Amino acid sequence: MKQFKTLLFAGLLFVGATSLSTAQTKIAHINTTQLIEAMPEMKTAQAEIERLSKTYETEIKNMMTELQNKVKQYQAEMDTKTEEQNQERAVEVQTTEQSIRQYQGQAQQDLQKKEADLLKPIFEKAKAAIDKVAKAQGYQYVLDSTQGSGVLVADGKDLLADVKKELGF
Repeated sequence: MKQFKTLLFAGLLFVGATSLSTAQTKIAHINTTQLIEAMPEMKTAQAEIERLSKTYETEIKNMMTELQNKVKQYQAEMDTKTEEQNQERAVEVQTTEQSIRQYQGQAQQDLQKKEADLLKPIFEKAKAAIDKVAKAQGYQYVLDSTQGSGVLVADGKDLLADVKKELGF
């Protein structure tokens, strides 16, 4: 009987401790995509990426126009040139096309790297602000309520306004 009382007491203590710790868990949510899009740094980064993208686009267009003009010229002069000269010109055109494709690939890689370099500090700043606000308000868990992130119900405290205030906008 004494063992039964001890076991019952231990069980009640366990259930009480579990419900006490569960009752103290605070959960909030924030739409990180909405936060990051609202940050002034994001607008600046997007403008810089767009500017760089347009620069590459213009260069590639100019290279393509130059190639097309050369092809037209070579086609017009085809009958006046020897077979060997025409083959050399065909190889030159193929080489130029290949170099344009390589440039396009390099431009794409450069854009991706630049985007990553610009966005990393923005994401880090947002995360630090979320952490600071969550700790200040006593939240142990902050879920991302961005559409498609896995949170199905977001009825808890939304930290978006508080984090924006922390970031100064």
